Amino acid sequence: MIYELNDTAKAASLFEGWEETLIYSCLQKVMGKIYVTDTDHPGSAMAFVGCFAFLAGKPDKELIIRKPEGFVIMIPQNDLWAALIEECFPDSIKRTRYAIRKDTKFDTAYLKSLVDRIPSGYELKKIDSGICDLCLEDPVTADFISAFGTKEDYLKKGRGIVILKDGKIVSGASSYTAYKEGIEIEVDTCESERCKGLASAASAALILDCLDNGLYPSWDAHNMISVHLAEKLGYEFSHEYTAYEVSSTLRTH
Repeated sequence: MIYELNDTAKAASLFEGWEETLIYSCLQKVMGKIYVTDTDHPGSAMAFVGCFAFLAGKPDKELIIRKPEGFVIMIPQNDLWAALIEECFPDSIKRTRYAIRKDTKFDTAYLKSLVDRIPSGYELKKIDSGICDLCLEDPVTADFISAFGTKEDYLKKGRGIVILKDGKIVSGASSYTAYKEGIEIEVDTCESERCKGLASAASAALILDCLDNGLYPSWDAHNMISVHLAEKLGYEFSHEYTAYEVSSTLRTH
């Protein structure tokens, strides 16, 4: 069986050196959970938040096959974990993701210039209670707040910026997750409004908001488009890593 680990400090050493803010969210008990097969002396662990599961320590098949229901992006700590994911979920999709450095020194004047380039007819707004409700009207923008579980929890721990056109959200940058020292940024723009600098403006505004509040705006990239946007904002690429998109179909023998 697997269990939620209440004393998350017991699993901290298993994730040592792994610079992923989603893991910090779980270990700090800000959001997400740590799962183990041994609550007293865990030798392996899964940090799960949003739809991401980070697998650390000694590879453990039970942690993989007893994953949370639905779609999960599994991140293996090493090749042994990766092989076990492939064994348990042969239909999983192997992806390359791109880690971004966590020590960026931002040019705030330049970021402000990106915000100022919003075209006429578009309005930039912080995500408040009313904007949260607007986000939930569309599955794409719902991702801006969905990992927090409730609107109330998002408003307490998260932060975000959207760009409106004719009262509709067309672009935005928000905290996919939060940890004590900062947030992990989620960005999206509706397809018909891309290539207008909206994602750059929303992201720059959110980064500036974080800096004004003593928070670090962490960035992780799903694809090279996201890497290029990050670099435009002043971030630096760190390294590639492997992830597996997993459904609920598993091999039991």
